[in-house]
Amino acid sequence: MSDPSLGIFALLGLAGLAAGFVDAVVGGGGLVQLPALLLGLPGATPVNVLATNKLAGICGTSTSAVTYYRRVGPDPRTFVPLTVLAFGGSALGAVAASHLPSSAFSPIILAALVLVGGWVLLRPTLGAATALRFSGHRHTLAAMGVGVVVGFYDGALGPGTGSFLVIGLVGLLGYSFLEASAKARIANVATNLAALVVFVPQGAVVWKVGVVMGFCNLVGGYLGARTAVARGTRFVRIFFILVVSGFVVRIGGEVAGLW
Repeated sequence: MSDPSLGIFALLGLAGLAAGFVDAVVGGGGLVQLPALLLGLPGATPVNVLATNKLAGICGTSTSAVTYYRRVGPDPRTFVPLTVLAFGGSALGAVAASHLPSSAFSPIILAALVLVGGWVLLRPTLGAATALRFSGHRHTLAAMGVGVVVGFYDGALGPGTGSFLVIGLVGLLGYSFLEASAKARIANVATNLAALVVFVPQGAVVWKVGVVMGFCNLVGGYLGARTAVARGTRFVRIFFILVVSGFVVRIGGEVAGLW
């Protein structure tokens, strides 16, 4: 596969910057990066695209995770089991990724986004403040469940993982959107890393593209995390609804053959 032109590199860099910002606030940066990679690397296989997306994504999630950790101080009793199980689930999902047809991506993602977006929109108080639904071992098990399920999805497909982590922590465990975003970013670092542990030995990463997009994703992740922390839970919730709605329209049009 030949290297992209400078123009394609520039467009992929812009996509990485936007994806990093979106991912840091509410997750779902892969839904910006993956279409850009599919357009910019027409000769790449689905595994090449997924692997390169993971390399770019881990740069932004690492930066935003550090920013959130310093400014929000997420509880390690939740994010540690969440992260460990997310890592394991993502590794299993990455192994399964090579057996998934690319045609399966869009319908699965669309259905999940419609359900998640509708649920958040119809429950205006959801995630406004932290009101934990479980305590002790039940809380830990719930966090582990979210981690392994969303982690497997991230390794196998990937787009929207951060958003699904956020809604799992908000809807199931009872965190506010801001606190959920902080924990989701830490877990997302683990899922990206686990997938790369599988993809890199396979030679699946397109390194030049991944490094360029990764740097831009890093900048976007830093800006997004600082914006979310400064503006608080209400901003994160509104941004979440807008982003999910935009993705539903884009992917829905793709599934329907409109573009």
